[in-house]
Amino acid sequence: MAVPRSANDNHTDDNMAENVLRGQRILGTSRAPKEYSVERTCAKDGCKTKLSRYNRREFCFAHAPTRFPRLRGRVVPEG
Repeated sequence: MAVPRSANDNHTDDNMAENVLRGQRILGTSRAPKEYSVERTCAKDGCKTKLSRYNRREFCFAHAPTRFPRLRGRVVPEG
């Protein structure tokens, strides 16, 4: 059995449309990714691996020197 709605009921179809959550477009322009030379190869002697134009490094993954990130604390000068 349907329940009749009163005149003061806030659940009318007109009010439902007003209470809908709506998104907004992202304003502004996004920056284009930085590009490097297209015809670059790995800097290791004898390696012919072609590097991506978006790869800023000079070596391919196989020949890149090992880098360890600093996880916490401060850098203590050696010596």
